[in-house]
Amino acid sequence: MDSMLYGTPPLEAVDEAVLGEIEEMRRDLKYRLAEPHRWDGQLRRQLQARAIQGSNSIEGYRASVEDIESIMAGEDPLETSGAVAREISGCQQALTYIQVLSRAPVFAFDAGLLHALNFMMIGHHHDKTPGAVRPGGIYVRNSATGEVVYEGPDAERVPELMAELVGWLNEGDLEAPSYVRAAMAHFNLVSIHPWRDGNGRMSRALQTLVLGRDRITTPEFSSIEEWLGQDRNTYDYYDALAGAQRRHWSPHGDTLHWVRFCLRAHHLQAQRVGRRLSEAGEVWMLLEKQVDADGLNARTVSALYEVFVNRRLRRSRYQLDESLSQGQAARDLRDLAAKGWLTPYGETKGRFYAPGARMRAIKEDFAQRVVPLRDPYR
Repeated sequence: MDSMLYGTPPLEAVDEAVLGEIEEMRRDLKYRLAEPHRWDGQLRRQLQARAIQGSNSIEGYRASVEDIESIMAGEDPLETSGAVAREISGCQQALTYIQVLSRAPVFAFDAGLLHALNFMMIGHHHDKTPGAVRPGGIYVRNSATGEVVYEGPDAERVPELMAELVGWLNEGDLEAPSYVRAAMAHFNLVSIHPWRDGNGRMSRALQTLVLGRDRITTPEFSSIEEWLGQDRNTYDYYDALAGAQRRHWSPHGDTLHWVRFCLRAHHLQAQRVGRRLSEAGEVWMLLEKQVDADGLNARTVSALYEVFVNRRLRRSRYQLDESLSQGQAARDLRDLAAKGWLTPYGETKGRFYAPGARMRAIKEDFAQRVVPLRDPYR
C-alpha cells in the first residue's frame, strides 16, 4: 500500500556534512554532561524553561524565563497572566512526561499517547475537545492578514493518518538519522493537524520525544523549541512549513527544504547550548573565588549564577535550590545585597533580587565576548 504520509527525503552531501557536525557537538555535550557539576541542575532547568518559552511564544503566549521557572516550581509568576500561566503549565506537564518517556525501558508510540500529551497541553480549554480528534475541517490562518495558509486533511481521514504515523514512528525509516526522523515526525503531525488546538506545540514536542527516545541527549539539551521561538526564526519556521505543505494536505511534495531547516536549527542551537555549558563552568568558578574573598557562604554562588543567566531571583527559588530555611535564604540574599552583588526590589511575595553593580559588570564582560553563531549551510 502506498504511504499516505509525507516521505523522508534522501540527503545530499552538504546535509550529511551538517549532520556530522551536529552529531560531533552532541557527542561532546554528552561527554561533558557525564561528569556532574554544581551548575548542571540550574542549566537543565533554564533550558527547559527556554524551550517552553519558545514553543508558547510561537502561539502568542509570552512569558519571561523567570516566570516560567516560577510556574515550573508551582509558584505564582510575578508578571504573567493567569491565562498564559495555564498554557505554560500544560506545556511543562507534557514536556516533563516526555523526559520520563525518553528514559522509559519499555516504550512504543501509539495514538493514545499522542492524544494524552495533547490533553496535558490544552486540557484547560474544555471547549476545544482536548485529547480527541477534531470533529471537522481545520484551517491555519495568517494571524496578520487572516488569509488561509494551510488546510488540513478531512476529519474522517485523521484516524487512519494517525495510525499510519504511529506505525511509522515505531517501524518506519529506522535507518534514517534521528534528526531527520524527528523532523519528519514534526512535519507529518503538524500537517495532519489532528486536534482543534495545540497542534504546533504537540508537533514540536513529538520532535523532541523522537530524539529523546534515540538517546541523542536528554530532551532539554536536544530540543530546538527555544530556537524556533525567537523573532525572525519563527517567521522562517512558518515559511519552511508552508514551502513543503503547499497550502493543503498533499503528501507527495519535496520535504528536503524542511529537513534542512531543522538541521540548521539543531546546529545553531547545539552551538548555543555548548557555549552556555562552557560559560556556566567559567562563571561558577569565577563567582566561587569572589564569594570566598568576600567571606560569604559558598552556597550563595547558586543565587549569583541564577542572576547571571536571568534578570532576577526570588528568595523561594534560592531557598529550594539550596534546601534552606526561609530565614537562612533571606539572610544570604541580604548579605549579597550588602556586598553589591544583588539589588532588592518590591515587598513580601512580590520581592525579587536583580543584579547589583558587581554582577552587572560580570554580565557586561561576558556579553562582549559573545561570538556570532556559525550558519552551517553558508
